Amino acid sequence: MFKKRTQIQKLSYDKEKQIPILKCSICNGERVAGFKDTHTGKFEEVMFIRNDKDLAEFKEKYGVETVGKEY
Repeated sequence: MFKKRTQIQKLSYDKEKQIPILKCSICNGERVAGFKDTHTGKFEEVMFIRNDKDLAEFKEKYGVETVGKEY
């Protein structure tokens, strides 16, 4: 009756003003994916990354090939 969605809906971000960043915690290894505004430096959290599958989903969802790391 209920089917699992196999296609991930593509979302977008402002590629001129924002860059994809993976914020990593040095203390506990927690990772959060999101976008950093290049003008203000403000970070917008999008999703919590638990494993490589979550990171691949983030990349596919937003059409990102590379994600920078910030500690």
